[in-house]
Amino acid sequence: MSFDAVAPWYRTLETVAFGNALQRARLACLNEIQAPCRVLIVGEGNGRFLHELIRMHPDVEVDCVDASARMLDLARKRIGGEADHVSFLRRDITSWIPPEQRYDLIVTHFVLDCFPETKLSELIDRLAKAAAATAGWLVADFCLPQSGLARVRSRAWLAAMYRFFRVTARIEADELIDPAPFLQSAGFALASQHLFRGGLLKSQLWRRQWSDGALSP
Repeated sequence: MSFDAVAPWYRTLETVAFGNALQRARLACLNEIQAPCRVLIVGEGNGRFLHELIRMHPDVEVDCVDASARMLDLARKRIGGEADHVSFLRRDITSWIPPEQRYDLIVTHFVLDCFPETKLSELIDRLAKAAAATAGWLVADFCLPQSGLARVRSRAWLAAMYRFFRVTARIEADELIDPAPFLQSAGFALASQHLFRGGLLKSQLWRRQWSDGALSP
């Protein structure tokens, strides 16, 4: 999987399809986290969230992992001279081995939806092992409204997007899998949620609930 082919046009595609809604979803929970020291961002794309994170927390250390060299280059150019504390790592996240030092914030914006159920479970487990005992986890992604016409419209949008990105980015998934059960199994609990575009988009803050293998009080 690589978004190299769509990287130069991704911002335009995003704006035409959703206006500024995806960026609003990326940033919706950013004011709700404590100042992080070490952050892991998976599939950052062209760096719009990274730029805001650094603006709010200029001393944060960030590992930005993405399989797309072009997306990493766009992110690097976007933050320019503010990249002193950012490492841009071109890696396949499904086989990437994280460093021993844990992260107190993990960010997966519009990336978990690219994986089929089995690989999604494995990926969340892998990332959870890189998280500190009191880590937060930011998720922005697509979702399905509970019922009604909004659910029908969302299904149509998602079907079209999966067809497009299976061809252009070679993603493996062909349907949206809810990551919530896997996050809960990894010891995280939902702390905050915001919905956009009639429930098609969600922004979530998850917090780890245990420390040293025991449930937190």
